[in-house]
Amino acid sequence: MTTQASSLPEKEVSALMEELSDSGLAIGGDADAAASGAVTFALGEENLRPVQKLAGLDRIGERFARQLRSTIEPFTRVKTQVNPEPLDHVRFEDWCADQREFTSLSIYRLRPLKGAMMIALDADFITSMVDSFYGGRGLVPSHKRSEFTASEDRMIARLTEMLITQLKDSWTDVCQIEPVLASRETNPQYITVTKPTDTVVLQRFALAPAQGRPGMVTFIYPQATLRPVEGALSVKVRDDSSPIDNEWRQRLSYAVEDVRLPVRSVLARPELTMGQLMALKPGDVIPINLAAKVPLLVGSKRFAEGTIGEQEGRAALLVESVGAGNEK
Repeated sequence: MTTQASSLPEKEVSALMEELSDSGLAIGGDADAAASGAVTFALGEENLRPVQKLAGLDRIGERFARQLRSTIEPFTRVKTQVNPEPLDHVRFEDWCADQREFTSLSIYRLRPLKGAMMIALDADFITSMVDSFYGGRGLVPSHKRSEFTASEDRMIARLTEMLITQLKDSWTDVCQIEPVLASRETNPQYITVTKPTDTVVLQRFALAPAQGRPGMVTFIYPQATLRPVEGALSVKVRDDSSPIDNEWRQRLSYAVEDVRLPVRSVLARPELTMGQLMALKPGDVIPINLAAKVPLLVGSKRFAEGTIGEQEGRAALLVESVGAGNEK
């Protein structure tokens, strides 16, 4: 058997090793790596890189909250207060451990993003809304349940469809998403949208109807799902650099021109004492002095001035100046 010769002479190899030693680079096992300050990195673990502050997701939540009230109130039949809560980052297994065994979970694929998200609704809140929708007072049975009724399933389907449509509109400034329903579940322990140790972002909206059970709408985003748009979500102020829509401006201009305003002209303003006013009767004559210039008033603003005359047998105002100032 022949032995392969080294591509470098022994002296050159020794010289390279000495240069590496002099530069402070550690060569060897874990002890050498620890001595050099190196940090072990495990490929494929998303949690090792912290998520940025998602200011864009906060803006999405604020926009969504303004629309959520109009979505919920037709079901609750009463005024409902909506309060968006701050974003929260937790491990998925910790979130699952805090949930009840019976809740409404709707899983959606967020195309073109890779991954999914969930909408979580309190089961008691769904039951209360169904009772209110059919004329009740939003009562919830005290016995333990393991499945929704047919009416509650229809309520969940209608409500989540409206919520996901509004969510899609709220995401427009970040990216165009197409949520597609994947499945529904009632037990958080059976959900596999991400690994148990991965981080999820919770976006909660507290609902407080004037009558019935308060509830919570929660959007659960796996951190891995948001990674492709993390840069856009971390921007604090949205850059509104879209081109001006000339057609829209022209239509708005035409619409403003058709707005009708109350216009009046005051010929004279005589003053009477209380005694003269109380003694006033048909046939009395009140002397007035016509001013040389008569104001044309739009609301309380003096828009123009002119003189009184006649045109085609009707009294008319000849405008002589425009923009004379406010009415005194």
